[in-house]
Amino acid sequence: MKCPIRAIAVAAPLLLAAGAAQAHVGAGPTGGFLAGLAHPFLGADHLLAMLAVGLWAALLGGRARWLVPLAFVAVLVLGGGLAMAAVGLPAVELMILASVVVLGGLVAARMQVSTAIGLLVVGGFALFHGHAHGAEMPAGAGALLYVAGFALATAALHGLGLAIGHLAGRLSDGLAVRWAGGAIAAAGVLMMVGV
Repeated sequence: MKCPIRAIAVAAPLLLAAGAAQAHVGAGPTGGFLAGLAHPFLGADHLLAMLAVGLWAALLGGRARWLVPLAFVAVLVLGGGLAMAAVGLPAVELMILASVVVLGGLVAARMQVSTAIGLLVVGGFALFHGHAHGAEMPAGAGALLYVAGFALATAALHGLGLAIGHLAGRLSDGLAVRWAGGAIAAAGVLMMVGV
């Protein structure tokens, strides 16, 4: 039980060091697929929210294990398409940071909801994450390859969250997952206040 908590304690500051805004405004590779693939990994806000989706899906169990991450990716692509079509959304960055706090809090609280409610929660946040990805597509990047890249990276992060949630849940009766959720929520609060 000490090992997962120790790993979380070591990983949380490293994830925060990535910086919330590094996934934005042209950081990283500028070619289509690789730029899309890198984008979710370059900012702690996207990275933590996407891991939290996987962790929460693991806690929800049943069909939600695959439906919640799938819904996030589907709506993420929709949000990216809206941005590429120059359809604006209000408070995109604020909603992305709110997703880190809320999703981390849901994991920390081991919040059990119906699959339909889980889909609505993650879908709402995914729209804003996708919009940010789409709005920050590098000039000259192929849209389809860029979208495929960030969709694949997102699915991989959800899968990692699911695997961590499943393994940590079995090893520590879910305590490590709750700690991880709390650390994600706390990181989101710190990002919101600009620390």
